Amino acid sequence: MRADARKNRDHVLAVAGTAITEQGVDVSLRDIARRADVGLATLLRHFPTREALLEALLRTSFDELTARAGELETSSSPEDALVSWLRDCVAWTTAYRGVTVLMAAAIEDTESALHASCVTLRAAGARLLTRAQAAGTARTDMDGTDLFALVAALAWLSDQPSLAPRADHLFDVVASAILTSAGSGDTEGERRPRARRPPTRR
Repeated sequence: MRADARKNRDHVLAVAGTAITEQGVDVSLRDIARRADVGLATLLRHFPTREALLEALLRTSFDELTARAGELETSSSPEDALVSWLRDCVAWTTAYRGVTVLMAAAIEDTESALHASCVTLRAAGARLLTRAQAAGTARTDMDGTDLFALVAALAWLSDQPSLAPRADHLFDVVASAILTSAGSGDTEGERRPRARRPPTRR
C-alpha cells in the first residue's frame, strides 16, 4: 500500500473510532466518510463492508489489550494483573458503544471477520485467570469464557443511563467475587459463602 493510501486509511479508522464512540457501532458509513472528508467510494475502497471497517478498527484495540495482558503477566501480581486487565477491557468495551453485542456474536461465528481477534482476546484473559487460580487468588469454578462474558455484562451496565453511576461499584463487587483470599484455603468457588436468596413472596 502506498504511503498516501495508508495515511488515508489510518485517518478513516481514527475518525470511525470517534464516530462509534459517540454514536455506537451502527453509525452510518456515509457519516463516517463525511467526517473524514473523503468520498463514500474512497471509504468503501478501503473497507468494502461495515464489518470490514469494524474488524480493522477493533483488531487494533484487541491486539493492544492482548499485549497488555502479556505485560501484566510479568509486571504485576496474579490478582492485580487479572483485575487490571478486566478493568481495561470493560473501559474499552464501554467506550465503543454496542460492541459487546458484536463480540458475543463474533466469538461463536467462525465466519465473522472479528472471530479470530475475539478468540485471541478471550485466551489472553484466560491466561491471567489461570495464573491467578494457580496462585490461589482466584476462584476455580470459572474459565476464560466466563471472564469474557463478565466483560460484556459489565460494559452493558455502564451503557445503561440508570445504572452507569453504579458501574464502578458493581465492577468492584464482581472483581471481589472472582478473587479469593490467598492462603485461606478458600480457592474453590463452591466453598465461598453463597448469597442468601430473597424470601419468596406469597
